[in-house]
Amino acid sequence: MNENARVIVGVDGSPSSPAVVLRAAQEARKRDALLIPVIAWTAWDGVGPRPLPGPEQAARNRLDTVLELAFDGFPEGIRIRPLVLRAEPGGALVATADLRGDLLVVGSGRHTGQPLSVPGSVTGYCWAHAVCEVLIVAPSAGPGRPEPVGTGGHCHAGLGYLD
Repeated sequence: MNENARVIVGVDGSPSSPAVVLRAAQEARKRDALLIPVIAWTAWDGVGPRPLPGPEQAARNRLDTVLELAFDGFPEGIRIRPLVLRAEPGGALVATADLRGDLLVVGSGRHTGQPLSVPGSVTGYCWAHAVCEVLIVAPSAGPGRPEPVGTGGHCHAGLGYLD
């Protein structure tokens, strides 16, 4: 394993999360890299019902569920180190993917056309602030075949489409 290679993937518990995690796992295998799935949570703001069993445990449960759906457990053939962080999602992902050689994998969410132009989107934040390459994965028809939207990073002028 390349001890310095890391693939960081954002997990939000949405229906497309398993496909995004699978794409990140493919990249980790290709790069012989450590896979770091990251889910971020923030404190309950007092609006709406208080999450049970608590926001951190709820985030941990969502991450476990996504990994179970993506891999039927933990993936074979790669090392994985899941992280549950108390932070805003975009900031947590950019802070984790803090090395130029990292790859940050994020989903495009519901915004498959122009995910970078949606104000306040985690994808746009990561694209604008990451020091590493960013891979944006669009939702797909099935969890096994995620469609890459593009790669790039904050220093690139546009979206680089993949074959």
